[in-house]
Amino acid sequence: MDFRPWTLDLRLNMNPLVMKFGGTSVADEAAFRRVREIVRASLASRPVVVLSAMSGVTDALISSVELASDGATDHAIAALAEHFDRHLTIARSLLSNLPAENYASEVQRARVKIKELLDSVASRTMPLPVLRDEILSYGEQLSASLMAMVLGSHDLSAQYVDARRCIFTDDQYGCAAPIVIRTDEATRAELEPLIAKSIVPVIGGFFGSSLGGATTTLGRGGSDYTAAILGSALGAREIQIWTDVHGVLTADPRIVERAHSIPRLSFSEAAELAYFGAKVLHPKTIQPAVEHSIPVRICNSRSPAGGTTLVCAESETSPQTVKAIAHKTGVTTIQVTSARMLGAYGFLRAIFEIFDRHKTVVDVVTTSEVSVSLSLDNTHQLAPLIKELESLGTVSVEEHRAIVCVVGEGLRATPGIAGRIFSIIGDITVSLISQGASRINLTFAIDEDRVVEVVRRLHAGFFESNHESASAVGAA
Repeated sequence: MDFRPWTLDLRLNMNPLVMKFGGTSVADEAAFRRVREIVRASLASRPVVVLSAMSGVTDALISSVELASDGATDHAIAALAEHFDRHLTIARSLLSNLPAENYASEVQRARVKIKELLDSVASRTMPLPVLRDEILSYGEQLSASLMAMVLGSHDLSAQYVDARRCIFTDDQYGCAAPIVIRTDEATRAELEPLIAKSIVPVIGGFFGSSLGGATTTLGRGGSDYTAAILGSALGAREIQIWTDVHGVLTADPRIVERAHSIPRLSFSEAAELAYFGAKVLHPKTIQPAVEHSIPVRICNSRSPAGGTTLVCAESETSPQTVKAIAHKTGVTTIQVTSARMLGAYGFLRAIFEIFDRHKTVVDVVTTSEVSVSLSLDNTHQLAPLIKELESLGTVSVEEHRAIVCVVGEGLRATPGIAGRIFSIIGDITVSLISQGASRINLTFAIDEDRVVEVVRRLHAGFFESNHESASAVGAA
């Protein structure tokens, strides 16, 4: 008898809720308590919990690798002691005696293994990227196993699951890509039986395993990426990213005091904001969710009842069209000018082949009849890049630039928006204006010294009077 249709129906009916908690959401004892209660409140939604390392731990592990690489292994190990102690302090506070002792044994095993790996870094007995990825994975391993114990010790049925049993990747250490079919199959095999028994799987984000069994890491935003990969494999009803802000904000709150949450964004809007500086999401992390139309919600673990942002396939146009303003500093712009461009074909291809050879990503591109302007934030290969570009034409470089990105559905189709933006900052010198490439953003480059002023002025012009009016109506 073939049970596959029944099995498929069971999987589709599960529709778990994937909940990822970032480093600040598991920073200390109080944070672990908050996560425990957030998960408890979501039990009816069949949660799958993904954990980042405790805040500061990944940086400490990176530093330990660098110290060991320079031969200072003892210093590297000593510097990690305070972070091991942070885990143990939480365990002693939130776990009863036996679980706390078991976790202490786990931490001790991690200490011993990390020391062995750092010794290997110092002696160069294995490739550094391989060692580095395995060392960095311990931050998530320790936080996730601790959270599973904390949940299990407070009347919640939970089980730690090693991410290397779910996430299978290529061997591009430091920025590995998942092997989708193998990962989907393994994830369902590991997690669906637990979900069916109402057991909460708890998994460390950020790392996985190569097909050869080596530990790999997923790069920037890796824990969010893990959540999206698992959500995609399991057909999640929603992926929640729990952080320390009330969703995606209208601007960077560090420079715009009155920035406020955006209730709803499209995947396209969120990707543009993330790429151009919004720190809540990294573009690649939501790609699996985009492909399977799984909504992603950004929540604040410090204030669970506060505002959130729902990122989904489609989003309505806001009354003022503009939804948010993102910015990125440390940008360099390059202009290549050549009369050979006029009426020629293949010129742009030649330029981008040069960038490809030097593994340099371009952010924004604008063209005229005889010139191409590009922006980039990775300048490690700038000198050889310029040397090659000079074979195509005259090259000029401007450093210390900033990119400002104004985002909103319907932006390109709304008359007068561009004029309004540039009238607000009419006294600012603007270059590299790009709008035609996207229906939802208008991007431009300015001097880095003026970016705070520009973002504040644009935010005031598009949001603050409207936001005050809305607040006044709500209060009435």
